[in-house]
Amino acid sequence: MRKTIIAGNWKLFKTIPEAIDLANGIKRELLDCVNVDVVLCPVYTALSEVAEIIQDTDIKLGAQDLYWQDEGAFTGEVSGKMLLDAGCSYVIIGHSERRQFFAETNETVNKKIKAALKIGLTPIVCCGEMLAEREAGNTFKVLDDHIKNGLTGLSEEEALKIVIAYEPVWAIGTGKTASPIQAQEAHKYIRDQLAKLYNKDTADAIRLQYGGSVKPENITELMKQPDVDGALVGGASLQVASFSEIVKKASTVKK
Repeated sequence: MRKTIIAGNWKLFKTIPEAIDLANGIKRELLDCVNVDVVLCPVYTALSEVAEIIQDTDIKLGAQDLYWQDEGAFTGEVSGKMLLDAGCSYVIIGHSERRQFFAETNETVNKKIKAALKIGLTPIVCCGEMLAEREAGNTFKVLDDHIKNGLTGLSEEEALKIVIAYEPVWAIGTGKTASPIQAQEAHKYIRDQLAKLYNKDTADAIRLQYGGSVKPENITELMKQPDVDGALVGGASLQVASFSEIVKKASTVKK
């Protein structure tokens, strides 16, 4: 049985005081919601403060990226060791915005996954197609590329420790959302590819999130899909009310 996981990606939003307010509000609203894994992913500068707020709760802390070296002359980078020290237990890797704007590749994604696992962080590994790729009928080709090459060299034991987030890039921040059928189709394909890479039992155990304009209005139908195990939430995670409602509604869906 795969436990539902809802992660809030705050992206480049929230100063430290704003992050504290948001984390306190979410903590208050979700104090009794224990049947969903909840992860908050603020900017680096707010990690320690958010960690302190949620330390006595079931809410977990995640970062939005990491570098694959523990330390060294890598100006501007943050290592897994530093994230762990700040209180993180999760880290987002290979988000479409990292690929689109910061030259992230399958090779760097792979290095980051291995670095995260080595230090004890749970990677939330992102994959998904651009609008032009979907319109050209290449959705599965892109997913195949991201999964096979992003997970290169990972053992079955390591694969069981990751979360995969499907992001239809054309639906991120656009207000568009993949229909529940489209989401299920992509998630099913990802799970089938994992079964080919490893085996069916491993594929069935790995949690798959949907990420792409997730809102309180669409979370229930998305979560009803058999291969959708949660959500990576962007804009709606920046407000206490909307994020809390997403988590609460997701928690009511029986698989």
